[in-house]
Amino acid sequence: MPADRLQIGGNITGFTPYEFSLGGKWLEILKEIAPQLERVALVFNPDTVPYAGFVQTAEAGASSLAVHAVPAPVSSPSEIEVVIKALAQEPSGGLILFPDVSTVAHRKRIIELAAEYRLPAVYGLLFFATDGGLVAYGPDSVEPYRRAATYVDRILKGANPGELPVQAPTKYELIINIKTAKARGLTVPPALLAQTDEVIE
Repeated sequence: MPADRLQIGGNITGFTPYEFSLGGKWLEILKEIAPQLERVALVFNPDTVPYAGFVQTAEAGASSLAVHAVPAPVSSPSEIEVVIKALAQEPSGGLILFPDVSTVAHRKRIIELAAEYRLPAVYGLLFFATDGGLVAYGPDSVEPYRRAATYVDRILKGANPGELPVQAPTKYELIINIKTAKARGLTVPPALLAQTDEVIE
């Protein structure tokens, strides 16, 4: 690649797995499935995820939903346990787990703790729901690879990569684990169920 393409301050292209407006969407989904919700811990590892945008949109939507959104940075399994146990000591609490390699590594324990303390939780990565989590909402992980083929084609035909905009995900999926909802004593509203791409019985 020519050196001028690598200069600091130049343009970049590609596909990002993140869309920061999801912070507000996760909160809406959680409030819909758990209407009594009053306090939500926003769980993320500040060293492994660009969290600020998610936090901002979650906090922006919290007041209109009568919910207090609290950033909960964690960097180890013990810190995850402390956050979840502390949240469980207060009534009407819930969890939002940002898409994060750190929480992925500890997802089994996170899902177990949410079950133990009967906390409603929304996860930013879809496979959390198939692993037993309550609700997952996030981008289709395959779609960006399909769309990337069009960029490869354009670049091979002479397009300047620096002039192709970075694109956010366009296809999102909602997965609800009904078995987990029943175990939490939660009833999934029909309107939310109608939007669901996959229901796990």
